[in-house]
Amino acid sequence: MITPLSLYFASLIALAVGAVLSILSSRHDKAANFFGSSLAALAAIIGMISSAWVLISGQVYSFSAATDLPQLSLSVKLDRLAAFFVFVICLIALLSSVYGYGYVKHYFGKYNIGKLGFFYNLFIAGMIMVSAAHDAFFFLIAWEIMSLASYFLVVYEDREKTNVEAGTLYFIMTHIGTAFIMLAFLLLYGSVGSLDFGAIKEGMAAVSPAVRNAVFILALVGFGTKAGIIPFHIWLPSAHPAAPTHVSALMSGVMIKTGILMMIRIFIDVLPNPPLWWGVVVLLLGAVSSLLGVLYALTEHDIKRLLAYHSIENIGIILLGLGGALIFTSLGMYPLAILALAAALFHTLNHAVFKSLLFMGAGSVISSTGTRNMEEYGGLIKLMPQTALFFLIGSMAISALPPFNGFFSEWATYQALFAGIASASPLVRLAFVAGAGALVFTGGLAAACFVKAFGATFLARPRSHEAKHAHEPAWGSRAAMACLAAIALAAGVFAGTVTNLLGKVAQSVGSLSAYAPAFSANAALFSVQKGFASVSPLLVFFALAVAVAVAWFAVKLAAGGRAVKIARTWDCGSNLNERMEITATGFSRSIITIFKSILMPSKQMTSEYRDGHIKYFVKASTVKLEVKDIYGIYFYRPFKELLTKIADRVKAIQGGNVNAYVLYIFLVLIVLLCFLSVK
Repeated sequence: MITPLSLYFASLIALAVGAVLSILSSRHDKAANFFGSSLAALAAIIGMISSAWVLISGQVYSFSAATDLPQLSLSVKLDRLAAFFVFVICLIALLSSVYGYGYVKHYFGKYNIGKLGFFYNLFIAGMIMVSAAHDAFFFLIAWEIMSLASYFLVVYEDREKTNVEAGTLYFIMTHIGTAFIMLAFLLLYGSVGSLDFGAIKEGMAAVSPAVRNAVFILALVGFGTKAGIIPFHIWLPSAHPAAPTHVSALMSGVMIKTGILMMIRIFIDVLPNPPLWWGVVVLLLGAVSSLLGVLYALTEHDIKRLLAYHSIENIGIILLGLGGALIFTSLGMYPLAILALAAALFHTLNHAVFKSLLFMGAGSVISSTGTRNMEEYGGLIKLMPQTALFFLIGSMAISALPPFNGFFSEWATYQALFAGIASASPLVRLAFVAGAGALVFTGGLAAACFVKAFGATFLARPRSHEAKHAHEPAWGSRAAMACLAAIALAAGVFAGTVTNLLGKVAQSVGSLSAYAPAFSANAALFSVQKGFASVSPLLVFFALAVAVAVAWFAVKLAAGGRAVKIARTWDCGSNLNERMEITATGFSRSIITIFKSILMPSKQMTSEYRDGHIKYFVKASTVKLEVKDIYGIYFYRPFKELLTKIADRVKAIQGGNVNAYVLYIFLVLIVLLCFLSVK
């Protein structure tokens, strides 16, 4: 009998087969690429069917495999929350695999394609297992599979030193995060005596508030590191650009969301009745991450690093919704908690779609021009018109412009924050005001950033030889981008229907199932709190469509059928060329100056002179603008120096004397025996 659970395991089997066949076909690039991409796509389709079944039916499917050691059991649970994340992962995996089939060809003869396919399939399998894991032991195994596979994908182009350095940083940070997660689970096991999430939830009544708070802090740091929230984000801007583009789409679009999934699972479901300060902390972290993420994105001229910083920004927006849900839950305002959580889930879906689309568009430009530097692009709209269109749609979606999906998930987030301002106590109200203010700034700065990104990349004139000879990617890559662009539009036009489904997902979490959401949504109208606010996505779409049509007809009418003439632009007698274009750095310089107290920019100028060092005859000048890494300078670097000093002191005990080592072991045994006797 076919069930969602059997389909779930079938998708994992397909990924395992894809990984094995890819590595076995390493000597044949075409075969390895075929197996790696096609079986990943097949597994994604099966996973989407499985998760859609659960989302629609609302039934919960579980599987457990016990061992002689109860702590080492395997437990899988497909409820609506897990199914939602499995669906999003599989959707992006499907389109990334279609994109990757053509994209990977430029690695033929340069790198091992079989290794790429092996770790790619393993990476997807790890994310799917993490989403449905229902005990800490199985979860940690799946989490490690996901982390290690993604590490090897980050360092895939290992001839580039920067990629290896990015991978090393990612490896260190992800395992620091894992250490915090393990400590959280060990605390729960020590209090409840089980690693099963269901058993932990049932036994939480006997757990002291101190242990609950410690678990919250440890889990927030551990899962927040994977999600890339500030200040645990330092690995993300380096690791995501280093990976192959279709892997970057998966890492940025869905991998970091596994941290969001586990925050929802632990903070709302496993640990019911969260204290008020939990939600306030998450909300404020979301405000800081969203605002600083977009500010750092504005400083970048590396297109993939720019997109990576925007992932931090959007994780911050999701945390605004999650933080609001925690606050409302602690205050007993469960209908509003469902609204806030549904908004967070909606933005989780939307970010996965438009960020994957943007990474794919950026990857197409990079593979065609051979550089990630936006200063060497320009004029690509004439040579890559389809990619330009898809990138523009992604830019409008991430900038929250209607009628695309990003607008409506941010609108729902605003409504949750406004409801908190209207109904919470004065001190909590300040947190909601800070969140709403940060979201306002973030929206405006995101729009400015993507004006820069699209304009510097696709408009004006080519600024390099490679940009003058750019071309569209393979049809499969364009098809994947077209599908994501269509989804970004459809999820916006039918935002009411999508939100209605996600409201049911939110209701399935923890104790929220007993309450109706503080919104009503259907295909025609999305209304919050009985008329507090409402929007009609369909009406917005048709209004904009009519406005565009009227403008087009007005232009045609004004033109009067006259032929278009192409001639030189009047330029006051000068010779216009690409050196006169505004650069990506120049565009964002004024905004960086406004926020200089936060970004701490620096400027370095060097000049080359024609005749010796006579300053009046300048041959060339170079201006280098940089933004300081305040987290590395003021937090991570001092911490690293402290650890280095401690290590230098500690290594003195490693003198190579075996007798000394035996003494150390003996002393440790004595201490442990004393501890156990006292206990």
